Amino acid sequence: MAGPPDDALLPIHIGYDPRQPMAYNVLQQSILRRSTRPVAITPLVLETLPIERYGLTPFTFTRFLVPWLNGFDGWALFLDLDMLVRADIAELFALADPDKAAMVTKLSMKLEWASMILFNCGHPANAVLTPDYVDDPDRCVSPHELDWLDPALVGALPAEWNHTVGYDAPRPDAKLVHFTQGVPLLPETRECEHAASWMQEAQTATSSRSWADLMGRSIHAARTKDGRVVPKLHPDAIA
Repeated sequence: MAGPPDDALLPIHIGYDPRQPMAYNVLQQSILRRSTRPVAITPLVLETLPIERYGLTPFTFTRFLVPWLNGFDGWALFLDLDMLVRADIAELFALADPDKAAMVTKLSMKLEWASMILFNCGHPANAVLTPDYVDDPDRCVSPHELDWLDPALVGALPAEWNHTVGYDAPRPDAKLVHFTQGVPLLPETRECEHAASWMQEAQTATSSRSWADLMGRSIHAARTKDGRVVPKLHPDAIA
């Protein structure tokens, strides 16, 4: 196995859907809280990318631009929006096999293989994934089944790195949970497996410490009796 160098950023691309900003924020927070390596997280916003192809979500096809976005170099990870990371994402990158063009958890539903893809962006077999190719349904026919690759070039990742709630048998040790039926914010999925973990992460992602804790020692701490901030430098204040 040979993933990114130890001193390299870990590029992570998350499919973005403006209908679910909370899901994006929760997934991003779950990665940042647990990673032991620096990460570069990029939302794949369809309107900012050079394709127009749209599926069930705006990121149905943008995921296949990851090698192109990384200059066809190095390793990069794609994640669906409706996920929760419960372990160090560096562990996943450490499983990278340089002989493979892409690595996925080979789920019973092959359509879901592409919900989490660890791309070997520099592998010659991925050079076909240009915007023109991805945007063309006559050429890019079944990319979610990784049909541009010889099956021998698709590596297998452990099942705990893409546990699909509602389809897989319950798995308390799941490292990456995929709420493919909908995140637990929704009434229809509020009682699903790992819902409590997602809701706890959501609370963290939308939380903040008190004003006094955050700003009490800053230059902005001087206040009048009615609560307005006064631009006055306190001798013990720091920026």
